[in-house]
Amino acid sequence: MQHATDGVEQASTPILVCHGARATIRLNRPRHLNRLQPDDLDALMELFGRIEADPAIRVVVLTGTGRAFSAGYDLGSIATRTASEQEETAGSAFEAVVNRLEDLAVPTICRLNGGVYGGSTDLALACDFRIGVDTAEMFMPAARLGLHYYKSGISRYVSRLGADNAKRLFLTAQKIDASEMLRIGYLTAMVPAEALDEEVDRLAALLAGNAPVAMRGMKRTINEIARGKLDEAAADQRARDSMRGAEIKEGVRAFAEKRPPKF
Repeated sequence: MQHATDGVEQASTPILVCHGARATIRLNRPRHLNRLQPDDLDALMELFGRIEADPAIRVVVLTGTGRAFSAGYDLGSIATRTASEQEETAGSAFEAVVNRLEDLAVPTICRLNGGVYGGSTDLALACDFRIGVDTAEMFMPAARLGLHYYKSGISRYVSRLGADNAKRLFLTAQKIDASEMLRIGYLTAMVPAEALDEEVDRLAALLAGNAPVAMRGMKRTINEIARGKLDEAAADQRARDSMRGAEIKEGVRAFAEKRPPKF
């Protein structure tokens, strides 16, 4: 498999590479630790749309170029942005990108090749899984900058990491290392740098081999429960539909024949 490179190259908006059932999005501004610019947000939204329009893609990996995953969103853009009715309705462009990532139908893995800072801690948290190198670190500097973080980001921290960890990370603005990121549940797995691709490949292959419709439905149900906004009727309908769908027929047949299912 061709892996996402960590080598420094000319800066650009995020790069999409598709290989079989896997799509890899790589943030690509290594000289500035992949700090996100407005153009990057537009590009990410476009890439998310392309991914969901391609039925061959079963799993998405999000990573960065160079020594960090991302330094977050350009703070100059936040400070100079003018309020508008549209922003008040839809929220900031960055918030919209993170929420869109969380709602992607296919499972997502954040390949944390290095440090993750500011808003990008939420970008990674919006992924379903986070596999990081043992030299990674993270911090959320909102309190030090005088910034009240957007509510959907705080909600994601609370639902995924718990209120106490959310308070610690937001209110103290202290940096934590990879072992602590693993302990509080921010990281799904922590590995040495030389084992990062192997671990990401293993998880990506596992996800790509599972039933896509069932996973899509369960991911949506889990996210809705985490937000306290479960559409119970829709979740019940998805469960009933799965019991007479093509996926369960293949899954049961494969189990009986003692072979991997082919979805």
